Amino acid sequence: MKRCPTCNRTFEEDWLAFCTQDGTTLIEESPARPDAPPATILAPPPPAPSGGFGNAQFQSQPIPPPAPPSNLGQPMMQAGGWQVPPPPMIQGPKQGIAVASMICGIFSVTIGWCCYLGSLSAPVAIGLGIYQLIQIKNKPDEATGKPFAIVGVVTGSVYILGVIMIILIYGVALLAGGLSNH
Repeated sequence: MKRCPTCNRTFEEDWLAFCTQDGTTLIEESPARPDAPPATILAPPPPAPSGGFGNAQFQSQPIPPPAPPSNLGQPMMQAGGWQVPPPPMIQGPKQGIAVASMICGIFSVTIGWCCYLGSLSAPVAIGLGIYQLIQIKNKPDEATGKPFAIVGVVTGSVYILGVIMIILIYGVALLAGGLSNH
């Protein structure tokens, strides 16, 4: 027979190690006399009201409840009794660089044509995308986001190829115009 030292509840099951009410470790108990009542735990008496000024009596302040004990290494308690603590939080795979690559690439293709901001964001998209693809290849359990990285590399490359094509077409047009004047 096992007994909880906190609530004095007894348990017949030998396989139990913790109290089902408060999670305290159970202790082995020798069989007691069958006619002996269980031990009673009395709470301390409330403090006497302190005297006030003259005949006026003041109600004493309620005593705040004690701070809950640190249960490190002990089972967690909830209203329904002892419960298994939740598993530790595990961080998921990282894909932030791949998302940044995709955002820079899409920015360069859509809005980057205005003010030539794409000439800054397109190389960043390609660089971040290639870096993330290498990380995915080397550490597949830690780094993810391969589709995002590929979109970033492709859109950044499309912008750079588009700029090169415009420069070539403009250069050919200038050469053709200059040759026809002679």
